[in-house]
Amino acid sequence: MKKKTIILFLLAVMVIACKKDNPGLSIQNPQVEMRSNPLGLDVQQPRLSWQIAATVNNVQQTAYQVVVAESSGDLENENNLVWNTGKMQSDASVLIPYKGLLLESGKSYYWKVKAWTNKGETPWSPANSWTMALLDASEWQGSWIGIDSITNPGEQLKNGVNTRLSARYLRKEFDLNEEIQSAKLYISGLGMYECYLNGSKVSKDIFAPTATDYDKHVNYNTYDVTSLLKNDKNTLGVVLGNGRFFSLRMIGDTAFGIPVIRHFGFPKLLLQLEVNYKNGNKTAILSDNTWKITTLGPIIANSEFDGEEYNANLELQGWEKNGYDDSAWLKASIVDAPLGKLIAQKNPNITTMEEVKPVSIKEVNGKYILDMGQNMVGWLAVKLSGTKDKPVTMRFAETIQKDGSLYMANLRGAKVTNIYTPSKDGEFSWCPTFTYQGFCYAEISGISAKPSLSDFVGKVNYDEMKTIGSFETSNELINQIYKNACWGIKGNYRSFPTDCPQRDERMGWLGDRATGCYGESFIFDNNLLYAKWLQDIEDSQRETGSLSDVAPNYWQFYSDNITWPAAYIQAANMVYEQRGDTLPIVLHYASMKKWLDYMKTSFMKNYLMEKDVYGDWCMPPERLDMIHSQDPNRKTDGALLATSFHYRLLELMAKFARISGHPEDTTDFNNLAINVKKAYNDKFLDKEKGEYGNNTVTANLVSLMQGLVPEEYQTKVFKNIIDKTEGEFNSHVGVGLIGIQFLMRGLTANGRGDLAYKIATNKTYPSWGYMIENNATTIWELWNGNTADPAMNSGNHVMLLGDLLSWYYENLAGIKTDNVEVGFRKIIMKPIFPEGLNHVKASTQSPYGKISSEWTKNENGLQWGIEIPANTSAMVSIPASSSEKISVNDSKLNSIEGLTIVDDKDGIVTLQVSSGKYLFNSIK
Repeated sequence: MKKKTIILFLLAVMVIACKKDNPGLSIQNPQVEMRSNPLGLDVQQPRLSWQIAATVNNVQQTAYQVVVAESSGDLENENNLVWNTGKMQSDASVLIPYKGLLLESGKSYYWKVKAWTNKGETPWSPANSWTMALLDASEWQGSWIGIDSITNPGEQLKNGVNTRLSARYLRKEFDLNEEIQSAKLYISGLGMYECYLNGSKVSKDIFAPTATDYDKHVNYNTYDVTSLLKNDKNTLGVVLGNGRFFSLRMIGDTAFGIPVIRHFGFPKLLLQLEVNYKNGNKTAILSDNTWKITTLGPIIANSEFDGEEYNANLELQGWEKNGYDDSAWLKASIVDAPLGKLIAQKNPNITTMEEVKPVSIKEVNGKYILDMGQNMVGWLAVKLSGTKDKPVTMRFAETIQKDGSLYMANLRGAKVTNIYTPSKDGEFSWCPTFTYQGFCYAEISGISAKPSLSDFVGKVNYDEMKTIGSFETSNELINQIYKNACWGIKGNYRSFPTDCPQRDERMGWLGDRATGCYGESFIFDNNLLYAKWLQDIEDSQRETGSLSDVAPNYWQFYSDNITWPAAYIQAANMVYEQRGDTLPIVLHYASMKKWLDYMKTSFMKNYLMEKDVYGDWCMPPERLDMIHSQDPNRKTDGALLATSFHYRLLELMAKFARISGHPEDTTDFNNLAINVKKAYNDKFLDKEKGEYGNNTVTANLVSLMQGLVPEEYQTKVFKNIIDKTEGEFNSHVGVGLIGIQFLMRGLTANGRGDLAYKIATNKTYPSWGYMIENNATTIWELWNGNTADPAMNSGNHVMLLGDLLSWYYENLAGIKTDNVEVGFRKIIMKPIFPEGLNHVKASTQSPYGKISSEWTKNENGLQWGIEIPANTSAMVSIPASSSEKISVNDSKLNSIEGLTIVDDKDGIVTLQVSSGKYLFNSIK
């Protein structure tokens, strides 16, 4: 062998060796079904995801290997594997379906993964695990138990009357006489439960299980309780609250013609504790008529809307522990099961996610008014001094009146009052169990000593999920709007996304989230919440195909408009585009198609969708004292709105048909869309003026942004949007709930990001800044909620955010997913750099890892740092007169691996960028 050949061979060996063991690569965040705590899966193909951490740039996965075992020891030794993929040549790392041996109910499975990349091989990931729930209904041995009747004085159950019902307390003592290997608890308590084992609460969850249409689906939870059991006598204790199951009540506002919230029955419990012994034996503790029950405990009334009443004289000391005397308790009855199918809950429960300390306390009219400094949703935990048998009353509100007392009118029929009756003189500590309040202020009365701020803690409760986004700029108003939005979003995550958290509504209105869910997904890891909500929406569907405007449909409200239920398809598209998850589309495709077929058959005439109910809801009225505009020139034709949405949904359904394996439907949807588009333009477009309908901003905007405007008219139509916005609305918001879904991105996409920025930073009516100027710490229901009719205004809505948060991330920070390589597999980074904004710093956690963008501009040019996760790429657009004016990591563009110049024209340099961290400098 020649000397030169030997040298080349040795170099090749060195490269291979280096690539095989690259210390700069590792696997992080291995997850099952995108969960942090995957207990209780009831599917045979759970999906596995992981991320590659890299200290080097330009990393792309080329292969992976997953191994799964039934014990951590077998996993470590790679023995007795139930699945071993071997080395799979694939770049996929998100939502990989398990394809091993059949999974078994109640078992835990352990897994790890390694990956091969173009830069070498990763070590094995840390071991992770998941636990199976009960895979077949026949495996449930327990019975539903409870008391199906009124038992206590003062309780009511009348149609059309607000109801009172005490909590149910249930207990069961049992012996375990062998050494315990493991134990799983399966439980559903309706409407809500708290479960204790030997005096310890089995989890941090509250308001469990998540709320559903109980006639269609009932969720149960799974917990590993091995550590709480003893090889001796044990006690299970469960408290049942009313939740949305027992919730028959009048609502305060019957304007919609809906007098009552749906009622499903009395609280009830289903429980199964399965214990495996080390000797191989098994036993099960079941809910049955050997349990004892009482309704004479301290929670004498509980309602999500009205609050909780607690009488400490009735406390059952030690009821959840061994040896309690329950001889006076009743024998639990076997009761009818709820009508809905029992399923393992697929999204986390609500829990206490953070705490808020109050900022002031004042005495007003003999009562103490507590100011939390933040409109929040959850519990007020108190440490107060009381007098025996004298009720201590706590009421809650979002705002106060001029005299400092609570303003309650906007809460309508909700009493939002907690009452604690002390059993002795002196100090007590308490917070509620089965209620929550949306509040900034609390009124405390009936106490025997003046409290201090340290006596109160606000417990912020919402669906357990990670905060995955961050966003800040050099503009403090932009930052405060972002904070207000975050508080509003998490305050309205109540196991489904609600419209408001404080008054007698708290419903999952579909229209509020049609576009807002996209912006939320940059900030919160909310895909499981929205996947669950999609099932709630399908559960609302009637045999005809009609969908409710509210899901779960606790209000039986079927208006058969299209703009609100459009959220069904749009939210599924959000989960697909933002998380790369096709499963919700596949699961709900038939239901979505059924709804569109129903709407087409029932309400489409000559290809126009003529049915609309809400119009451009909450269009800013012409005067501050008006709730709704009376100016016909501000009102958009409902048929125009409905038809424009119908067209967009047809386009999405054509895509969904391909994804879900129904290519034959794609042609049908596309052909119908062509006819709808022609009819729409024939009906609504004034070709000479470039106006749609009566030339409202919304009419022109929805036409443009939903792809209905022929190319030759787009300039005219957009000019009308600008003329109306800058002229009639003085560069302020000139759209309602429909138009706001497109406003910020629509202006920016068509070259007027400067106007979008002006709208975002306005402080006068109507604007988000106007709310903040008037002391809002969340987002209002009305643009002029403080002046039109404060009794109509919810201080904690998110519907008026529209596409603002998406605009923050996509257009100010420049973090956007490609719509083909979805889930941020390919990232589009093309921010605007508006005059007056000098700095933006933002990040979000994608399925592949962290994406960050931070730019600063000054008189010398632009500095922009970005982070692209491994196994992804980005298209990065940088303003510069030429590529020669740009350096990266203090080097020339063409000297950095993983960067390719794609385009260099019109003052924008576009780069194809592989994974890694980059610092660009663009010199003027």
